[in-house]
Amino acid sequence: MKKNLILSFAAAVALMATSCDQNNTTDAETTEAAVVTTNTEAAVVENPNVASAEPTVTTTAATNSNAPVMTFTETEHDFGKIKQGEVVNHTFKFTNTGKEPLVIENASASCGCTVPEWTRQPVAPGQTGEIKVEFNSTGKYGQQAPVVTIRANTDPNIVRVSMKGEVEASAIPTAGPEGPVRRN
Repeated sequence: MKKNLILSFAAAVALMATSCDQNNTTDAETTEAAVVTTNTEAAVVENPNVASAEPTVTTTAATNSNAPVMTFTETEHDFGKIKQGEVVNHTFKFTNTGKEPLVIENASASCGCTVPEWTRQPVAPGQTGEIKVEFNSTGKYGQQAPVVTIRANTDPNIVRVSMKGEVEASAIPTAGPEGPVRRN
């Protein structure tokens, strides 16, 4: 206890000693500090994760009008109410409405309970492909909304499809306040 008190006191003294306002700088040091500050302000780094003050209008269609376009018949499927432990399958069908062959690079789900399978061959313009999605409700309860993110050589290059519904609890209890339930 004494050791912690002494360390805290020493840290406080060190902090006060280093934070004192020391005005013994020369004019050359002050001018040099001003130059460094000015140069730092001039070097603006553009961060794509921060919204800028001025609106930017960019359309990817204008940059590559020949790019493949993935057009789905539906992007959301409502599977309704299911019992816990059931598996739901749905196939999202799409058409390549662009002018070049469409290649799906990857499809990933928002959770481990959802598994996507997709067309691996290039989809020619005007042809159709599909994304099969399997949702396993084991261990899930209540409203569910798994999302599948599809990355392809399309315009735009990331497309999302989703499923939604409600998982009702199973009739077999798994655990209670007294611990695990024994099943005979």
